[in-house]
Amino acid sequence: MHTPTRPRVSTTEMEVTSIRLERELKDRLKALSGSQGYQALVRDILWNYVQYKSGDYKPQFSKADIRACITATAQKEERCALSGKPIAPHETMLLGLTRQGDLVPISSSSLDR
Repeated sequence: MHTPTRPRVSTTEMEVTSIRLERELKDRLKALSGSQGYQALVRDILWNYVQYKSGDYKPQFSKADIRACITATAQKEERCALSGKPIAPHETMLLGLTRQGDLVPISSSSLDR
């Protein structure tokens, strides 16, 4: 899991929000969060989603993080994990296998450089 690059905000500057989660989901978040704590992990997940959907996505991977690539076709709009540029539906792209074992979308031109 990648550490966020955005500055930490004091909890006194945050608004309290209540959210209902399935016990299994909460337990899995706790297991994934380690010493970070699951609430901080949930905030990171939500910020990543907002940045991705708003177009403010900042790539979190470099070419060195990619172990292998598989040719694929985008079924919906994706964002390249290396450049952050959009990949249109039905466009040829690559699925890059990261060192962590994740498959991430990569535009065909991102590895040419």
